[in-house]
Amino acid sequence: MILDKLPNASRYYTLHPLFEQAFRFLQEADLRSLPLGQQAIKGRELFAIISEGTGTTEENAKLEVHRKYIDIQYVISGTDHMGWKDLAQCSEPSEPYTEEREAAFFPDKTKNWFDVPAGSFTIFYPDDAHAAMVTEENVRKVVLKIAVN
Repeated sequence: MILDKLPNASRYYTLHPLFEQAFRFLQEADLRSLPLGQQAIKGRELFAIISEGTGTTEENAKLEVHRKYIDIQYVISGTDHMGWKDLAQCSEPSEPYTEEREAAFFPDKTKNWFDVPAGSFTIFYPDDAHAAMVTEENVRKVVLKIAVN
């Protein structure tokens, strides 16, 4: 898991062949005016999901993981409160992985909570169980889905 600000994105370009293109999208697109929903960037290898709204509470948050995609979650406005737990420390999923959702959900709780303010991003790999949108504040964000090599 990584937490940083967009001006530092170039530090992470070498971590995946599509990271530079992903971060360039965040730097060059007019993220405030893009419509909600999915935005194609490079087929199913790299795409964006724009969302806006309020979330849930820490008590009701569900940790999730993905197998096929790395998430870069960038906060456009507001502050997203997120949680993290090492997948190796999680119990059996309460909602097992399915191809349709491209996610598994866990009943585990975490003590690792942090705020991601506007202009910042997280990177979650497939071994990072994470909970996002744990906030009552209105948050506009983009989740970039990058196919695992």
